[in-house]
Amino acid sequence: MIFHVTHTTRYIYETAVSHGLNEARLTPRRFPGQEVRETALRVHPKPAFMHQRKDYYGNDVTAFEVLEKHDRLEATAESTVEVTSELTGPLPSISWEEARKLIAAESDPAFIEASEFIHNSPYVPAAPQLNDYARKTFAPERPLLECVQDLSHRIHEDFKYRPKSTSIDVALTDVLRKRQGVCQDFAHVMIGALRSVRLAARYVSGYVRPGPKVQGAQASHAWVAVFVPGNGWWSFDPTNDVMVSDSHVTLAWGRDYGDVAPVKGITLGGGGQTVEVEVYVRPL
Repeated sequence: MIFHVTHTTRYIYETAVSHGLNEARLTPRRFPGQEVRETALRVHPKPAFMHQRKDYYGNDVTAFEVLEKHDRLEATAESTVEVTSELTGPLPSISWEEARKLIAAESDPAFIEASEFIHNSPYVPAAPQLNDYARKTFAPERPLLECVQDLSHRIHEDFKYRPKSTSIDVALTDVLRKRQGVCQDFAHVMIGALRSVRLAARYVSGYVRPGPKVQGAQASHAWVAVFVPGNGWWSFDPTNDVMVSDSHVTLAWGRDYGDVAPVKGITLGGGGQTVEVEVYVRPL
């Protein structure tokens, strides 16, 4: 599948900002299965400088500084991306217990990298409720990916998707209690449940192909990748109860939302602010 994606983030400030320093993670990642044909980022007002770099997780980051006085800031990313599905053949049969043991014991670089994603993170702290929720899925000797599919399905069935029902600062325990939220919340719940049994899970930001029954389309989307020893990372979208394939465009990944926020920064002045986000995903 080939997609054209336009993503605009707009900040409207109560009072003028005299100096703003920001960074954007709006450039889709390049990896086997995803080719970025074109990508560009436009910022208004025009920044005094823009600098490209890679962050700790290998995501593309654009840092920019606006020195002129402004009461609104707009960053628009346009990308054309080709995604191919790599879901072929039977699912790996390794059990979740064996996967957990290998992640803890192996010294191969891929396992060491994966082991960083078994720990708590700012938006996914440890909570007994997460382990309680996971326990129903992780039966002894059950295949890992069967467990992950079941967990994704349960979250899809147990939680109601309600746009604008939460903010990113809502505690994960509140999401568990209210059983409602948006894709970022569901990804955090799934990651927390996986980590509660010491499995490696990371947060993935991006976009999903729009469709009549697709939730989270035409907006920033989020899902989960789990590490399968010997078979790399496998991704699941609990919001839509699907295994991720060529209908998803990946922007960035990290421990949780805080590592991959599309735009964030600091300002001198500005007072309160309103944030508007517009996303358009178009299959070509």
